[in-house]
Amino acid sequence: MHIRMLLLALSLTGLLAAAGCTTTDGMSSGKMAPISAYAAVNDEGIDLPRVPITEVDDKYRRQIVDYETDEAPGTIVVDTKERLLYYVEEDGKAVRYGIGVGRDGFRWSGNAYIGRRAEWPTWYPPSAMIKRQPELKEYAGGMEPGIMNPLGARALYLYRNGNDTMFRIHGNPNWTSIGQAVSSGCIRMINQDIIDLYARVDPDKRTKVVVLPG
Repeated sequence: MHIRMLLLALSLTGLLAAAGCTTTDGMSSGKMAPISAYAAVNDEGIDLPRVPITEVDDKYRRQIVDYETDEAPGTIVVDTKERLLYYVEEDGKAVRYGIGVGRDGFRWSGNAYIGRRAEWPTWYPPSAMIKRQPELKEYAGGMEPGIMNPLGARALYLYRNGNDTMFRIHGNPNWTSIGQAVSSGCIRMINQDIIDLYARVDPDKRTKVVVLPG
């Protein structure tokens, strides 16, 4: 059963490629999150595995950086070209995370806001994705939350004018996709990082999200 589950996880990661807790306590400007920030943890009753963060380019490791912007603190800025996401803070600082972005033909840019948040969300493949990949039809009714779920530990749902854009900022079971352009437009993060970002987003506000052109 363990082997079957592992194969399923790898298969789902491939499908997304074809398609779509820890904090930064103690970090100072220019300092990366410690390796322990990516350790295995039980989150909401689900065992989240360790991420071998030393195998990830330091550029994509969570860190506090100097960041000049006209955007207000609390804004999320996604730099699709550099594969980086910034959570804007006070005094010219930001928390920076590595991300995975949309592949050619699925990239987008512009402004949105977080209209919904979810911990260990259920994944519903969009109808357009099912049309492209009929094998996903078995998940049309939703895939249960869990370590193999393509949305990972958290999801931030992006809206415009009251409508769901169908794009998300979400966790991902495949940390090797960080820094890559492989999704259907969603912004992927390491699970430990999306947990950190999720905790920073004010649930009572429509957090602004700015996606820069790639």
